Amino acid sequence: MKICVLDGYAANPGDLSWEAMAELGECIVYDRTSPDEIPERAAGCEIVLTNKTVLTASHMEALPTLKYIGVLATGYNVVDIEAARSRGIVVTNIPAYSTHSVAQMVFAHLLNITQRVGHYAEENAQGRWSRQVDFCYWDTPLMELAGKRMGIIGLGNTGMATARLALAFGMEVWAYTSKPQDKLPQGIVTASLDDIFSGCDVVSLHCPLTEDTRELVNAGRLEKMKSSAILINTGRGPLVHEADLAEALNAGQIAAAGLDVLVQEPPQADNPLLKAHNCFITPHIAWATREARTRLMDIAVQNVKSFLNGTPVNNVASTDC
Repeated sequence: MKICVLDGYAANPGDLSWEAMAELGECIVYDRTSPDEIPERAAGCEIVLTNKTVLTASHMEALPTLKYIGVLATGYNVVDIEAARSRGIVVTNIPAYSTHSVAQMVFAHLLNITQRVGHYAEENAQGRWSRQVDFCYWDTPLMELAGKRMGIIGLGNTGMATARLALAFGMEVWAYTSKPQDKLPQGIVTASLDDIFSGCDVVSLHCPLTEDTRELVNAGRLEKMKSSAILINTGRGPLVHEADLAEALNAGQIAAAGLDVLVQEPPQADNPLLKAHNCFITPHIAWATREARTRLMDIAVQNVKSFLNGTPVNNVASTDC
């Protein structure tokens, strides 16, 4: 069995091992692969693994031995699913491996915005505290989370984990979800999108990207938010209309935004959010803790084993999906 990993560097830049995958067949790992390199590198392979390298119908046509595509991520929009299904190619993903890491990043952004630990640490490294007359100083608003209201849009695995953290901080939690109220944990209240945007101190996005949710956060919804409100997006970049958010931040229409995802990654240098007021951006790393990546690698191996045993799991190309 010949296995090709097209872009292994993102999930494993060298601190983890591909040994368990190599035990399943002849395995070659490339750090990165351009679209035109795919036919040559994956030639003769029955199994191809990809993270962000796109596999199109033409790629599949050029790889007649291909039987399995393993996406090393939860989202699988990098694969032409219809083309795979029509050719009988199994496509699997890695669900729920980064739930706790992503929820943690929500609060990393939120605590950064409300406490600005990095800002003060840097100031003090430059001697600012040593020059103070008083025993302390602050030059940013400081906010206590207890008693504030967090709105969570999408209550899947990461949304629910985020809700539980919010409750632990003493926050009130409103959620936009299809789950009925009587099925939710105590302390989580269902709410409409309008109520969440107008009534919450923090809005955190956890819904999938669909045509209905694309640019869910736009000028109209930003206008509804409190001037003290904070937007957090660790979900998908296109959930947010970036120019509208930049304008709202620069105008003081909302207080701040913490973003781990953008529409284009890496972003163009002129993306308005990169220099927007009180906009804090991390480079899509919520998923990238060592613990989460270890789970990803373990699940990827189990996915391939299940396929080889004739009982594929996490098959997103199944006709039953």
